[in-house]
Amino acid sequence: MSILITAANSAPAYKLKKLLNNDNVIMGDHMDLPDFMLKPGKLIRLPDPKSTSYTHEMLTLCLDMGVETVYLFRQAEVDLLLESETLFNEYNIKILVEK
Repeated sequence: MSILITAANSAPAYKLKKLLNNDNVIMGDHMDLPDFMLKPGKLIRLPDPKSTSYTHEMLTLCLDMGVETVYLFRQAEVDLLLESETLFNEYNIKILVEK
């Protein structure tokens, strides 16, 4: 199973990745990422929290990629996904907030 870390274009996200020391870490961001970073598969583009279906898009992405833990860094993501934490828990996906 994989771990998803959001805010991939931020230093705290990379610090967490290094601390986790896990080969199954996926870095993602909904903000603009250069194409050269996306093409090698090192980073993925996440759904935008402004989307009305953001929660369902994130759940689908987690299920499709076998994500069991999501580390959130941005407040917009935190606000929306914590409202749906019960739904994610039903699929054994943990939502964790990082600061």
